[in-house]
Amino acid sequence: MQIKLLGAALLMAAGPAFAAGPEQGKFSMSVFGGVDRPVSGDVHTGAVAPVPDLGPLNPALAGVSAELRIRSRSHEQIYGTAKSWGLELGYGLSDRSEVFLQARETSADDGRVRVGAAYVPALDTELDVFGRFSGYDSYAWEAGYRHFFRDGSRVRPFVAARLGATETDVIRATFEIPDAAITIPNAPFYEKDWALSGGLEAGAQISFTERFSMRLTAGVNYIDDLSEDDSAIAGLGLAAINDNGSRVSMPLLITGRWDF
Repeated sequence: MQIKLLGAALLMAAGPAFAAGPEQGKFSMSVFGGVDRPVSGDVHTGAVAPVPDLGPLNPALAGVSAELRIRSRSHEQIYGTAKSWGLELGYGLSDRSEVFLQARETSADDGRVRVGAAYVPALDTELDVFGRFSGYDSYAWEAGYRHFFRDGSRVRPFVAARLGATETDVIRATFEIPDAAITIPNAPFYEKDWALSGGLEAGAQISFTERFSMRLTAGVNYIDDLSEDDSAIAGLGLAAINDNGSRVSMPLLITGRWDF
């Protein structure tokens, strides 16, 4: 009896009572949220730069030279996993496909890491260099196409692709060499600007009523290079370390969708 009841429950769950997915000529609205984990891309690259005199940074070290040995640091190392949320408006092309416009915000708190060392020949030693980077905030506007499978099923797999642009907010950096009492506070690092962005995603949409469904989505996002501002670090020979800023990440999202 228990086996028969379980079988009946599975048939009901997989049955065609509510067909998830688009309808030709119909609109939908979705709200989504989740996490966005960076898997590739550097906030800054590495460089080796001589500093003939540390006096301008700390008068007590006038006449003392050093060599900055900066190492690359990734989005994962500095910011870790970000939060992501947004809105989507869709339009059905058929009962298997739709186009959509998506607005998405991604944010992560500020991060502090060891970015390298300052080698001081007079002491024959390396002093740790730390960087604290202001929070990461980006705002994407992208258009896309989504294709569904398994017509008439309550649970429908899908794939989608998006392309558009993302505006990333200003990023500032504070660099510190604690053992030398040197601080470069709030140095401009990236300007607020737009960059090409896009993504691919796959998942499943589950219908609960004729008008409401939910999606579970995983995928990959890409944001192109950011707009560098090296006005505060060029004098240290570090102008090239922020000539990138691109980001590849893996979002995991849950979405609520209303069809009308």
